[in-house]
Amino acid sequence: MDKPFFSVEIGVQIRALTASHGNLSIMRIIIFYSLFFGFAVSAWTQAPEPAWRVARTKELAAVIPDRAPVEKERIETDAQTAAGVTDGKGRFIAGVVLITAGYAAHGKYSHYLIVQASLRIGEATLPAGDYVFGYRRADDETLEITFYQAATGKPLGTAQAKRGSTTGPIRSLTITPPGAGRAVLQIGRFACPYVLEK
Repeated sequence: MDKPFFSVEIGVQIRALTASHGNLSIMRIIIFYSLFFGFAVSAWTQAPEPAWRVARTKELAAVIPDRAPVEKERIETDAQTAAGVTDGKGRFIAGVVLITAGYAAHGKYSHYLIVQASLRIGEATLPAGDYVFGYRRADDETLEITFYQAATGKPLGTAQAKRGSTTGPIRSLTITPPGAGRAVLQIGRFACPYVLEK
């Protein structure tokens, strides 16, 4: 069986160094190649970067405020409706239902959204920041969602959420992670895809 090329090449180099510099050079070359292959194997076997995943309840509790700053008000959030995803490196895309009864935001905003990785959803591009959104029924199969800056109420664009055919429990808000099929923001049975910005 033929020897691998790199084994032949290393042997040639070791013989050449031995002839010109003696045994001390043999030790140096052995140490060099040991370190080189050690680093190479380490790099090859290194675990890939963690993918985005659904955030745990405790993680969401640490990210989503009890009272969300919306324009000039601090509106209570419903922690039981919190949903989100994380990249495992401290970045989240997370949202929660706002309890707007008695506030100026009532009837305009329904959800608070924290974006820590820029994304595009429908016509809206959302850099890292805090947002609110509300929605209206466009027709039986579609919700029109409008996104706003949380601090100012400035409108940023709209997106269409289509009724899905999935069955099972209905949640006020669901966010699925990018990189694992289609990433969506879902309100009840109405889902809207989003993509991370490069």
